[in-house]
Amino acid sequence: MEPGLENHFSLARYWEQGDALSHAVAYVLLAMSLVSWYFILAKAYASWRVRRGAPAVEAFWSAPTMGDGVAALEAADPEQVYLPLARQGAAQLAAPGRATLAGEMGHAEQVTRVLRAAIHRSTMRLESGLTLLASIGATAPFVGLLGTVWGIYHALSAVSAGGTVQIDKIAGPVGEALIMTGIGLMVAIPAVLAYNGFNRVNRLTLAELDAFAHDLHAYLTTGDRVRKD
Repeated sequence: MEPGLENHFSLARYWEQGDALSHAVAYVLLAMSLVSWYFILAKAYASWRVRRGAPAVEAFWSAPTMGDGVAALEAADPEQVYLPLARQGAAQLAAPGRATLAGEMGHAEQVTRVLRAAIHRSTMRLESGLTLLASIGATAPFVGLLGTVWGIYHALSAVSAGGTVQIDKIAGPVGEALIMTGIGLMVAIPAVLAYNGFNRVNRLTLAELDAFAHDLHAYLTTGDRVRKD
């Protein structure tokens, strides 16, 4: 741009000419972006730790005793996704019969109940934050569009009040208002991509978790044996 020419398309001009609603939309988009990137980075680190600990399931089955298997998972599963199932399995081997509602169930049914509860807790850990990412990805473009529509409305109102229609009086405010739509997309796209990526990692992890629970159930319920670590 040549020196002395005014830039009609700038975020600074949009901010200066905006009202309370325009500023509120910008603050909302900023908050959504910060929250989104916080969860993206936190979930990416947690997912990396989960996938790094997945081979520990094989180490569990290679251990000589249940106690050694649990110890191997404790060392290699920092996110405690697979570990709760092993701990519940060890507790089922060591727990004597108690006068409770659960104690009146058969051994296989008790194992199924505790493993199902452990899978549920692990699933909640894996899926925490995903609903928020999906919500941000779905709503951020519309929040930006609201800022754009409001900015265009003000631009047209100013032209109408002036009584004359000049393209330079319209192009600048309209172009500045379109910035909010672009910002909304910039907030939404990373959230959507991260949500899809984390869902894929979770599907893989939950499939492995279900297989581990099935094998553990078979170990705890097959045959008439008593194991002591």
